[in-house]
This record gives sequence, C-alpha cells and structure tokens, in this order.
Amino acid sequence: MSRVLVVDDEADIRELIDLTLARMGLATECVGSVAEARAALDAGDFQLCLTDMRLPDGEGLDIVRYIGEHCPQTPVAVITAYGSAGNAVAALKAGAFDYLAKPVGLEQLRTLIKSALRLPGGEQDSENPLQSLIGESASMQQVRTMIEKLARSQAPIYVSGESGSGKELAARLIHSRSARAAGPFVPVNCGAIPENLMESEFFGYRKGAFTGAQDDREGFFQAASSGTLFLDEVADLPLAMQVKLLRAIQEKRVRKVGSVAEEPVDVRIICATHKNLRDLVDKGTFRQDLYYRLNVIELRMPPLRERMEDIPPLVDAILRRVFGDTPPRLSPGALKALQFYAFPGNVRELENILERATALCSGDSIEVDDLHLGPEEMHEDEIEGRGSETLDEYLNRLERQAILEALQKAEGNRTAAARLLGVTFRSMRYRLERLGIE
Repeated sequence: MSRVLVVDDEADIRELIDLTLARMGLATECVGSVAEARAALDAGDFQLCLTDMRLPDGEGLDIVRYIGEHCPQTPVAVITAYGSAGNAVAALKAGAFDYLAKPVGLEQLRTLIKSALRLPGGEQDSENPLQSLIGESASMQQVRTMIEKLARSQAPIYVSGESGSGKELAARLIHSRSARAAGPFVPVNCGAIPENLMESEFFGYRKGAFTGAQDDREGFFQAASSGTLFLDEVADLPLAMQVKLLRAIQEKRVRKVGSVAEEPVDVRIICATHKNLRDLVDKGTFRQDLYYRLNVIELRMPPLRERMEDIPPLVDAILRRVFGDTPPRLSPGALKALQFYAFPGNVRELENILERATALCSGDSIEVDDLHLGPEEMHEDEIEGRGSETLDEYLNRLERQAILEALQKAEGNRTAAARLLGVTFRSMRYRLERLGIE
C-alpha cells in the first residue's frame, strides 16, 4: 500500500485529506510541523508528501528542500493560500511536483495524487527515449540530466534555444518520461493561428457561438487533458491572448467561447520560442506576469556550434535513419568540413545538408563538394586565409591553432583545455594524437 505524508497544522485539513486518501486505498501519516515531517521522513518511506506552505516552525519550502536532499525519489506537492501564485512558483522552482490552492478541491486533489503515484521509475524502463538525444558532449549530458528531473515535476517549463536545436524533441521526451506519458502530447504552433481564431482554438466553443459554429468543439486545452500542451513560438501570442492564457494556467480552468461556465482542465504546459522572452518583456510585447508563470524552470537547448564533437554520431544516426544499415559514408574531408561549419539552422540544417548530399553524391561516399558548403557560407577572413591550402590542410591548421591556444591558456592542462574548447577529454586526446601535438 502506498504511503502519503500529510503536513498541515490545521486538523480539519489533515482530516479531509486523510479521508480522501483512505477512500483511494492509500495509507497516510499526518503531522503538523516541519520538525515532525523531518522525523517521519527519516523513519520511513513515503510515495508522496503533501505539505502546507505555512507551518508553525517554518515553511513548506523547508520540507521541499529536505526531501530533495534526503528523499529525492519522493514527489512532494504544496498547498498554498488562494491567490498566492508567487508561493506556488517558488515551490515548483525548489523542486515541488505540483501545488494545490486553498480551499482544496477534492477532484483536483485526487488528480494530483494519481499523477504523483504513477511517476516513472526511471532505470527500470526497458527503453530509454532519451537515447534519441544524440551526443556525448557536456552540454547534451546536462540536457538529458535536466529532462529526467523535469519529467518528475508538473512545473511549467520554458524550452529556450535557436531554431532547429531540438526544442520540440526535448518537450516530447519530458512528456514521455513523465506521469502524463499515457495522456496526449498536443503541440501548438502559436505563430500559425490567426488572431481572431485563437480563443476558440485554445479553449473550444459552443454550438452557435459565432457564424459557422455548427457543433460544440473542444480546444487545445481539452485535447491535452491528462497530458501535455506544448506551446511552440509562444512569443508570437498577441497581448490579448496572453491575458487569457495566464488566467487558464493560474486557475486551471477555461471557458469555451459562447459558454457562461468555466470547466476544469488538467494539463501541463511546456512552451518554447527561439526569441528572447526576457527582451520581449522589457520591450512590453510580452506580459511579465505570464513570463514568470511560464518560465518556472528553463531548459536551454544548446546550438550545434557549441557541441561540434557531436556531429559524427549525429551524421551516422541521420544517415542510418534514411538508408538503414547500409548508409553512404562521409569522406574524412567532408566530415571535417561539417565540424567547422557554423550551422545557423542547427540539427535541422544538418539533416537538410545530408539529405541533399546523398541525392547528389556519386557512389557510396559523400565528398566535400556534395555538401555544398560553398565560400558564400564561410567568413571572408577564412576564405582569404586559406590561400592555396587544400581544405583538409586548412581545417587542420585552424584546429591545431585552437587547441594550442587552449593549452596555453590552461598552462598545459589537457582536461582544462578540453573544457575551454567544449569537448570531452576523450575527444581532446584523439585530436592531439591525430594532429601530432605533444
């Protein structure tokens, strides 16, 4: 039987939660202070903790942090006073799984408990979808670690990064590793919806609400019920829609166009944009209160130029996806050319380059010319500095120069130099041997 720790100094709240959980077949232990909660956590295992924010000897945040340090596998949710959005956001940032607002709604409480108790176990999953995030660079390892942590939370997430860097893939992975994996993942491109249709598309509408509304229709929020709503290019939302979205997120309720009643919705929000939301807030084109609601936790997807050592495995994976087990191979020169290209379009551009190259190459080998990384895509000083060198000689010289400069800054420490260059130590050692650098 799953055990739940309930922390609240109000006896009637403890009794209400205790009765609700008992009807769900759960065992509870109820305490009224931070000290009692710590003692209970030290004495036994719990599958969930529910704690009030205000306690006689501290705050619910103290318990959230204590659980994060001593019982990281136990999800914890906080109960906040009505309208205390700041407290809820602070709790989510501290590591809380979710929050409830007083007065506690029993249906919302049951939904939260069901979500918490079917959290993924992580290591026992037979297939790890995180393997689709290809690359062993330090930045990609950080992304995978962050996704595992975010999957255990219900907090809104802001995925930042340039176009083509994999923001939607990261959102799908968070969903697939979360308690909501059995529910739908609904991606929405906010920049592709006409402004006059936004409210009805997001929240749905009733029959007869406007000309052409011949039947009741669900919106994106209803379609994502018990799942995840991914708002791509959220910066493109007009200010009027931003207000309505903020209310829906705060109240967890929406009103269909043409309806007088609100209905509860159970969705997790993940948003993304290639624009800088903080700059848009400063310019007044994006609401500050919505920014803080969406940006509870940020996941940054690194651009490809910051993880060039991931290009060989990415190339291999892309070619195998297209050709199966017998893909064409890249010549050493072609691979090196890719590793020195800036990739303004990131992984999406790499995919396009390889698809084009495989169509143009002769035989089963892709050469530099097949990639069409022409002089127009290189810096002028690079073109002038190349002179009569072959491409291989030119790229080797640039690579050698960068490594020697990093070694000089690191006073000969190869580990520190690798860190400066943003590559793994193994990659650094390989490059030193290949270039004959002692």
